Amino acid sequence: MEENKIDIKAFLDADEKKDLLRLLTAGSVDDGKSTLIGRLLFDSKKLYEDQLQALTRDSARVGNAGAGQIDYALLLDGLKAEREEGITIDVAYRYFSTNQRKFIIADTPGHEQYTRNMITGGSTANLAIILVDARKGVITQTRRHTFLVSLLGIKHIVLAVNKMDLVDFDKAVFDKIKKEYLELTTQLGIEDVTCFPISAKQGDNVVEKSERTPWFEGTSLLEFLETVPIHRDRNMTNFRYPVQYVLRPDLDFRGFCGKIASGVVRKGDELVALPSMKRSRVKSIVTYEGELEEAFCPQSVTITLEDEIDISRGEMLVRPDDVPNIGRNFETMLVWMDEELMDRGKQFFLKHNTNTTRATIDSIEYRVDVNTMERLEGKDFKLNEIGCVRITTAKTLFFDAYKDNKATGAFILIDPITNNTSAVGMILRPLEGDETNQIELPTLDLKKLGIAAEHYDAIERAVAELGRQGIEVKVIK
Repeated sequence: MEENKIDIKAFLDADEKKDLLRLLTAGSVDDGKSTLIGRLLFDSKKLYEDQLQALTRDSARVGNAGAGQIDYALLLDGLKAEREEGITIDVAYRYFSTNQRKFIIADTPGHEQYTRNMITGGSTANLAIILVDARKGVITQTRRHTFLVSLLGIKHIVLAVNKMDLVDFDKAVFDKIKKEYLELTTQLGIEDVTCFPISAKQGDNVVEKSERTPWFEGTSLLEFLETVPIHRDRNMTNFRYPVQYVLRPDLDFRGFCGKIASGVVRKGDELVALPSMKRSRVKSIVTYEGELEEAFCPQSVTITLEDEIDISRGEMLVRPDDVPNIGRNFETMLVWMDEELMDRGKQFFLKHNTNTTRATIDSIEYRVDVNTMERLEGKDFKLNEIGCVRITTAKTLFFDAYKDNKATGAFILIDPITNNTSAVGMILRPLEGDETNQIELPTLDLKKLGIAAEHYDAIERAVAELGRQGIEVKVIK
């Protein structure tokens, strides 16, 4: 009994230490995205008995797979409309693990009108599987999905040439599609692309290598997913620590809570607070389990400093020799997510890390035809449209280009009336001539004003409310 307990504990410890791969699937309608994921789950024996029974029953009821066969897509197409029309509409997430790694798979729609769903599913992905029908090759939707993947900054792409059984596993067909796709990814600056000839329906090269493709020298798709290196995808160079909360449990402790957006921090490191530019050193890094000597993204920690520096939510701790862009004007790629047409006269709420401010869209530089990647003129954006715009915020933001740092280069626009997410943005660059750094903030020096300490909390609440309205005020105690 004691030996079994040790084995179980060792198993749980090993399982906890597995790294996590987030991936999405994308492709044209009926290319087999849902079928591929269903096959991955089925062949890797990651389904429970009740799931298998329901899958067999539903396959016979829907009748898409043929007599006596299993329709693996039904594991993901859960909406009634999806099953009736045989398409994917909403993003379906599936979780499973193998002995090597844990996986979160986002099955995204292929239709152009569901572009926003694909952006949602891919926003946190490390890897994208782009499916292509071997009979059709690289088509317009393939180019659109690859452009969206490059826009999201996903570093690893798998081209899965599906339905190879319908072209007799012809190597020439696979090589032609591979050559054409690699030309496309080269144009978009995507470097890590791996191609697989598969049959999702019959399982060739999905979980096990297929004997029907002796000319293919690569591994199975699952083996590749288990071993693809993702530890370098996170930015461990530029330390960014957006402050989420100031922790004051008693008079002797004052810590700054938050999630490390990027980089590494160690005890004794010199940091600078933005926007005040005040410097101090890390006194301690505190977690629930105890103090750490160092911490890195994406850990959530509490940092204490050796000096008393006035820092509040929305501000940021960084290294003095590695400061992000500080400003209120920037150029960004924008994906419009709202059913309502863009209103250029509206003041949106812009949510960037722990910072929320008012923002306006100053100008539209161009829209992108996601099918041809051609740049077009446009006065406003409709649902699912993508383009480059210039934005001005009421408060100062601390940001990097999205290509350099996803965590500090992304934001969302929120409609102030409906509270809907109107758009998501990926920052391209700060605009020249932004003199925000030199702007003096309005300051309340509470001691000079003779305000008693018992009123400080009320004043801080009022200042925080002004901040939510886009009015920035510095408080000195």
